[in-house]
Amino acid sequence: MRGEYIDLVAKAPFPATPGGAKGAPPELAFEIGAGTGVLAILLARRGVARIVATDMDPRALACARENVANLGAATQVEVIEADMFPEGRAPLVVCNPPWVPAEVNAAIERAVYDPGSAMLRAFLAGLAAHLTPGGEGWLILSDLAEHLALRTRDELLGWIAQAGLRVIARQDTRPVHPKAGDPRDPLFLARSKEVTSLWRLGTA
Repeated sequence: MRGEYIDLVAKAPFPATPGGAKGAPPELAFEIGAGTGVLAILLARRGVARIVATDMDPRALACARENVANLGAATQVEVIEADMFPEGRAPLVVCNPPWVPAEVNAAIERAVYDPGSAMLRAFLAGLAAHLTPGGEGWLILSDLAEHLALRTRDELLGWIAQAGLRVIARQDTRPVHPKAGDPRDPLFLARSKEVTSLWRLGTA
């Protein structure tokens, strides 16, 4: 179970919106690849008036809708089936793609593995076209793939630049799950160095 990325989203400052108070929650946000819907619900609790959360997996959509209803966010969060982005633009677009660019062998692994970094690259490539002026994309990503030599930091930064984006800021955190401190774990060396980041991205 991983939870540190939730804390990053809970604490990140909202982008300034035209006519809005500095740090005030935006009227609209998108969450791309909602999964359980936890980040959309968190944004609702932080005061975002409307969140459109997307996913393609029927089980993820059902799970997110159930969580939204059970946790009292149904008036703010709309969960829709969409391939990446919904229509339109928003001042805040959030995405927590799978962190490891490896092949998927079972449906449940889609939450962890992103073959060829396809979802990550699709999010970056489409982000600028779905941000309002001055808006931000929040990319939540672990650098575990870098420590496993599956992706380099230069590749990530190159994709950001190619998409016409710039890094506004980055908030980092260390993992707190038990495996991160267990030397018996086969991935301990990589996990001991892992950093999870919230990249705040804007148009270049």
